[in-house]
Amino acid sequence: MIAEIERLLEPDTAGDPISGLRWTHRTTAKIAAQLLRLRIRVSSRTVARLLHKLRFSLRVNRKKIGPRHPLREAQFTHIGKLRRRFSRQRNPVISVDAKKRELVGNFKNAGTKWDRTATPVNDHDFRSQAEGVAILYGIFAPQANRGSLFVGVSHETSAFAASSIRAWWFREGRVRYSHSKHLLILADTGGSNSAARGAWKDQLQQLCDSTGLTITLAHYPTGASKYNPIERRLFSAISRNWAGEPLQSYEKILKFIRTTTTTTGLKVRAFLDRKDYPLGVKPSAARLREIRITRHRCAPRWNYTIAPSHVK
Repeated sequence: MIAEIERLLEPDTAGDPISGLRWTHRTTAKIAAQLLRLRIRVSSRTVARLLHKLRFSLRVNRKKIGPRHPLREAQFTHIGKLRRRFSRQRNPVISVDAKKRELVGNFKNAGTKWDRTATPVNDHDFRSQAEGVAILYGIFAPQANRGSLFVGVSHETSAFAASSIRAWWFREGRVRYSHSKHLLILADTGGSNSAARGAWKDQLQQLCDSTGLTITLAHYPTGASKYNPIERRLFSAISRNWAGEPLQSYEKILKFIRTTTTTTGLKVRAFLDRKDYPLGVKPSAARLREIRITRHRCAPRWNYTIAPSHVK
């Protein structure tokens, strides 16, 4: 019987050349059914026991790190130098990113909470049953350990991202850094603040013009978003704070964001942005040529500075 099992599994077997362990995607019930066709009557539990004798083991998917970008380490070094330089000059450094979109309504939210009874929620996450969607764009200032979340109701676009940064500057940034004319933004390479997106650079130019700031962008390498400070120091704290709580209204979302704290003294503000940000808005080629962008020598696609149009 063991020989028959080995023969059946041969086409679907993978293995570890070091430990000798093997694994297959077939279930024990399917193997038992196939053995029955060979007139070998055996239970799925017996199949599992025999598989262990054959050094088979239950396995889960394991993420594999792909080939790393050749400039990855150089980019981390460059970001470190920029952060130290801006901090030394007492200029603001912010880390930005969009958090996972949330359906607003009585829907299941991941995580657990202490409670006497489980909270009943809808059995399906249908958009038609939602009050709306919450598009979350965050700004985190590592030097001050302060975060701001802007909750949009339409789409995650470059215009929404830039509008959130503009609102942060006028509400908080220029108060805390009243003498600064330079801003460093740390961002991922994709999404609404993508390094390759022309609309993002156009919005940054408008941001420079409206604030008078010269803005430097440093993007984390592809696949390295977990190193962006906002992920571990702001978003993770918010997720823990509302774990297991259905996000039934925009007011509840804002409340949980505003009450997020950590033992290191994190404070977070939250604002609702009901403006519509339509998709598909792209600047013309002529407009892109007008952007006052200076690319850095190190990884110029990921590092660049944009200056206000009126500054010569």
